[in-house]
Amino acid sequence: MQQLSILMALLSTLAVTRCRLSSAFTAPSAFRGFATGKKPVKTAGLRRKRETFSGSAGIDFVEQNRHRYPGFSRGRFVLASDTEEQTSVLPARFPLEGKKAEDEPPRMRFAPSPTGSLHVGGARTALYNWLVAKKGQLDFPGANAAFVLRVEDTDVARSTKESENSVMADLKWLGLHADEGPDIENAPYGPYRQSERGAIYDDAVARLLEEGKAYRCFCTPEELEEMKAEQEARGETPGYDGRWRDADPALVEKMLDENKPFTIRFKVPDNARVVIDDVVRGTIGWDAQATVGDFILMRSSGIPVYNFCVAVDDASMGITTVVRAEEHLTNTVRQALVLDALNAPRPRYAHCSLILGEDKQKLSKRHGATSCDQYRLDGFLPDAMINYLALLGWSDGSDNEIFTRDELIDAFELDRVVNSPSVFDVQKLKYINYQHLKMMTVEEVTPLVQEQLELEGLLAPGVSRDDPDVATFAYAATALSKQFMDTTKDAALNAKTVLTYGLPATFADMEDGEAKEMIEKGNFYIVASKILEQYDEGIFPQPDESNLMAAFQDESGAEKENTQPCSFTTEYMKHMKAVSKELGVKGKNLFHPVRLALTGEMSGQDVTKQLSLVALATVENSVLGVVENDMADFAERMTRLKDFVDSIPEEFR
Repeated sequence: MQQLSILMALLSTLAVTRCRLSSAFTAPSAFRGFATGKKPVKTAGLRRKRETFSGSAGIDFVEQNRHRYPGFSRGRFVLASDTEEQTSVLPARFPLEGKKAEDEPPRMRFAPSPTGSLHVGGARTALYNWLVAKKGQLDFPGANAAFVLRVEDTDVARSTKESENSVMADLKWLGLHADEGPDIENAPYGPYRQSERGAIYDDAVARLLEEGKAYRCFCTPEELEEMKAEQEARGETPGYDGRWRDADPALVEKMLDENKPFTIRFKVPDNARVVIDDVVRGTIGWDAQATVGDFILMRSSGIPVYNFCVAVDDASMGITTVVRAEEHLTNTVRQALVLDALNAPRPRYAHCSLILGEDKQKLSKRHGATSCDQYRLDGFLPDAMINYLALLGWSDGSDNEIFTRDELIDAFELDRVVNSPSVFDVQKLKYINYQHLKMMTVEEVTPLVQEQLELEGLLAPGVSRDDPDVATFAYAATALSKQFMDTTKDAALNAKTVLTYGLPATFADMEDGEAKEMIEKGNFYIVASKILEQYDEGIFPQPDESNLMAAFQDESGAEKENTQPCSFTTEYMKHMKAVSKELGVKGKNLFHPVRLALTGEMSGQDVTKQLSLVALATVENSVLGVVENDMADFAERMTRLKDFVDSIPEEFR
């Protein structure tokens, strides 16, 4: 009964506040003011009339019972005993207060907006922050150096949970694991989603209003449009004219009494100038009033604006250095003004230049893949992406371009980041990926190729990429192509080519080119006829069905002295020597016709490995699906070869 009484009183108080609650943020009642209630009146009768709350009494009540109703300031009524949720408020003392950011263990943050996938530019920003934090953890063991992940989802119209999950997945793939962030237990400065930090922003706005550093602006959208039109007509740069900056308090109270909507604007100090010593760009300064004017802190909906949230978050989370793209440079003006007004230390800033496409324009989808996830799907390694992204604006001063993750942590320094734009070169990325693939064993690459086989549609319906037979085939496909593959997708694409028998049905179907010229010289007919003859007699070497992986054992990580020669490969080479002697042909006059006859291609990897891969793919109940209806086992190849040979004109025999 007592709780019901308290609840009714709270509801009564809420009804007379001038708060307008939004779905994610709520401006505190302290900004909007409580209506003054009348004095309690004694009444006769069996049931006494409850005392109503005055505005000040309501505020006092909420403060006294905050421990019982932690959610009241957020527009909710939740008993403290019913939840473990902690009410977040602006700290009375900021973590860096009285300290120099550059002298503290680095607390770096990456703050994506969940409005799409992680762009390579955002990934580079995350990487630079991660590298500084990781190096700081080595330099300051046991300190609070950290890589902080903060989700900036104040754009409620565009932010989605799907985008947030996508960004998280991309960071996980890159190996950029946060020390603090959403859903990380025991993180000290949460919540780490801006949509969950409304109470903190409310406290910050209340403090600025109370200290006269912010004010309510009751301009309607129509008035602002009219203001802009008049300024443009006079040839002036449009901007807020400050008409509510020093408004009569009585007028403000009148507007509040009439429940007029308002925004909260920051009162830029007269003649204010913001100067920063940017790690990348040096000293930069702005005339604050001319650059930003009295900017909005909180919209009329009660939702705080981006720059205000960022400043409050950086201060309350103790961020020491902000590394971000140069397009955020002018945001620094608003953020620095807010930090100064809150008496919060500013972090250091490092604004990195943009990443450009090969046409020297800002990198965008028209240049090809720009999202990290697409590069994952295309078969790039996370360590290679990290390596390449680090080089887009940084070097260690040497000619070295290949770095492991640990080497990057050791070598990276922010003061070596250049202020000129970098061009995203896919061929350079492929080269770096190739170098990282070379450092891996076939066994390490195989699981990545399994994923690519699935993505390329090579698996039979209902077959999982984790199937042991898929792993066996992926190992063989990797071993076959590892020496030349730039990406793990190359192994899957090469396997598709190997499994596909590309010899045309007849000579007349051949396109002009190297293969046709070789056939016209006459050697192909002789060599192919001998292969068909020996196949019919059952003496042409074929892969050992009991040990189809034997051809690939030389590509494993095992020592050569511990491996046995592949009997099929040995027999094949011996047989080709005999054919060469019998037909009187050798070198390319033998091996080019043999390769074309057996694989349908003029060039490629070792023929015995290719034939072994075909045998693996065409066993009974194969885990591989038909590749474009052209996958053919050895017997089918011989049938097609015979038809082709029969179609060769007499003059080319």
